[in-house]
Amino acid sequence: MSCYIENLGDHTDQEVTIRGWVYNKRSSGKIKFLLLRDGTGLVQCVLVKGETPDEVLEAFGNLTQESSLKVTGVPRVEKRAPGGYEMSVSKLEIVQIAEEYPITPKEHGVDFLMNHRHLWLRSSQQHAIMRVRNEIVMAIRQYFYENGFVLVDTPILTGSVGESGQTLFATKYFDLGQAYLAQTGQLYAEAGAMAFGKVYCFGPTFRAEKSKTRRHLTEFWMMEPEVAFNDSDDNMDLQEDLICYVVRWVLEKSRPDLETLERDISKLEQVVKPFPRVSYDEAVKKLQEVGESDIQYGADFGGDDETILTKMYDRPIMVYDYPRAVKAFYMKQHPERDDLVRCNDMLAPEGYGEIIGGSQREEDPEKLIQRIKEEKLPLEAYGWYLDLRKFGSVPHAGFGLGLERTVAWICGIHHIREAVPFARTMGRLNP
Repeated sequence: MSCYIENLGDHTDQEVTIRGWVYNKRSSGKIKFLLLRDGTGLVQCVLVKGETPDEVLEAFGNLTQESSLKVTGVPRVEKRAPGGYEMSVSKLEIVQIAEEYPITPKEHGVDFLMNHRHLWLRSSQQHAIMRVRNEIVMAIRQYFYENGFVLVDTPILTGSVGESGQTLFATKYFDLGQAYLAQTGQLYAEAGAMAFGKVYCFGPTFRAEKSKTRRHLTEFWMMEPEVAFNDSDDNMDLQEDLICYVVRWVLEKSRPDLETLERDISKLEQVVKPFPRVSYDEAVKKLQEVGESDIQYGADFGGDDETILTKMYDRPIMVYDYPRAVKAFYMKQHPERDDLVRCNDMLAPEGYGEIIGGSQREEDPEKLIQRIKEEKLPLEAYGWYLDLRKFGSVPHAGFGLGLERTVAWICGIHHIREAVPFARTMGRLNP
């Protein structure tokens, strides 16, 4: 009977077959140890001279790292072994002997590892990161399902600019002129909210931003909810509730992976409501008071500014009501100050910075048209978007959560390129 390593606990003292790859092997006198992985976990297989069939011992000698094979034996509980189980081998069938594996236990540079990303994913740390990413995605989807949101899939090819026109990837679209890879699904999610009340989209987005920081990718995944009749305060409440749900989920489902990553779990356990809410005005004053930032009022925060701010708190913080000049055209003008918009960024603690950006949307068609013109965007491309303000316009709000930034924070990894299976940056298009 075949089974996965993660299910060995259901088959102790029964003969089973594991199908996988050689993670490592070693010998100690008459005993040989084979560490096998199958994608769900690791198990230590034991071969003993005089007990294990000779043909199995001979096959063991031919195995190389990452060779594929089928191993048959009886698993038993062994707390000292990786994964907590050990298996005595009675049969070993080689599927393929791997060539010399390029990634060895020695130190490798980042470029080498990224050039071999298709293989690097097999290593224990990268494997753990991807498993945590999977749980974060599952948690997000479950949260919105439990709370009655409808998933609305938004187009990747679009004729409308969602963010800055300076960060677009453009392509010719048959006889219809230029199309762009979507920077956001938000505008379409707003249409969904007017139909269903509360929706979310979740997919790849693209920014041709010439940035080489540890927080930027040119292709990344973003989750964007949109809710009719929500204002900016409601929007922050939703963000706070979602992040607490996701962190609790990961702490429950992914503790072994977090331990593999040597993540300080106590830091994640502090992520509970309420999150501090700090106005942009207050945040600038705090930065100026500590003297570690040269930010001037009216400027957007850079990565260093966000790092300084987040180190003042033990959980995510909300910075709200930014200057209108540094934010997108669709954000609602502050009712009491013309120079501000009703928006917020959520900054993750421990120096990880922005993981969410959101706002109340401008529901007044005249003000929205004025902002589109100010940004020198083609008004005709937004005809359908302006229709949302003509036919039953209501206050509404939403936000975008950057999946890779969230993964990097929860996993405690330094660079965002390890938070996605295959990173796309200014200097990387392969593998």
